[in-house]
Amino acid sequence: MAGIGLGITGPLSALPAGSAPSQGRVGIIGLDTSHSVAFTKALNAATPKPEFAGYRVVAAYPKGSNDIESSVKRIPGYIKDVSALGVEIVDSISALLQKVDVVLLETNDGRLHLEQALPVLKAGKPVFIDKPVAASLSDAIAIYDAAEKYKVPVFSSSSLRFMSSAKDVVAGKIGKVIGADTYCPANIEPTHPDFFWYGIHGVETLYTVMGTGCKSVIRVHTPDTDVVVGTWDDNRIGTFRGKRSGKYDFGGTAYGETGNAVLGPFQGYEALLAEIITFFKTGKPPVSREETLEIFAFMEAADESKRRNGASVTLAEIMEKAKRK
Repeated sequence: MAGIGLGITGPLSALPAGSAPSQGRVGIIGLDTSHSVAFTKALNAATPKPEFAGYRVVAAYPKGSNDIESSVKRIPGYIKDVSALGVEIVDSISALLQKVDVVLLETNDGRLHLEQALPVLKAGKPVFIDKPVAASLSDAIAIYDAAEKYKVPVFSSSSLRFMSSAKDVVAGKIGKVIGADTYCPANIEPTHPDFFWYGIHGVETLYTVMGTGCKSVIRVHTPDTDVVVGTWDDNRIGTFRGKRSGKYDFGGTAYGETGNAVLGPFQGYEALLAEIITFFKTGKPPVSREETLEIFAFMEAADESKRRNGASVTLAEIMEKAKRK
């Protein structure tokens, strides 16, 4: 079954405006994350869920991180896992792009994302970029600039954004959100800014319910815990707690004008995958460039606050610095 196509020979972005393709050949870049296997199992199931029907992973380029041991050691096992699901393993991104219509960029190492995304965008293939979209705000800006240049849809998101509890708040369950506190594990990977590797899940949950508009952050850091307090431009306050001890868990609380809501529990990857497939069908990203870049500015500003011993840092300063790089 390896390499079987589904009848679409050109990029989905070249389809007539307003069309909604019901099928597509999916390619994966990076087999160094469990997300690659989870997505393949869902899409290549003998009887996939209706929201996944017609989209199948047909090829994968396994190369991921060069030097993050926890990622590198996964690749041989994940090659076996996806091969058993009918996926052809190819030896280059260019070879992958000849076989697929859309791409899941799953490489765990955000430092490689700009380099790996550029040929996908040049080829006109819609792409989902798994977290983090990049290992720096400047690289994230470069990816979105390239997507605009080549007129190719792209988006990136944590799966936590699409928890039913968070979606209920966004839909107005508690009225206007006046504040929120979120938390998640925040193990630090030395090759990435502190929250890019894992804390991003809790930061994205915070942004899901608060929306954009954070103007400044302060950060308190200890070996086991980080607390980041963000002040929004309408004087709302949102906080993120990153944990490196205690129970491994995700969640939070949103405070609204008509009530409060618990955020969580984490419900797996299928809600995110459903959004990805809808994105491939429509070409409409469910998360805007502006929001994603602000999330990354928030995290870089938190790092800068740590370097300044907890001083307040504006996101405008961080954005301006990133644009100059």
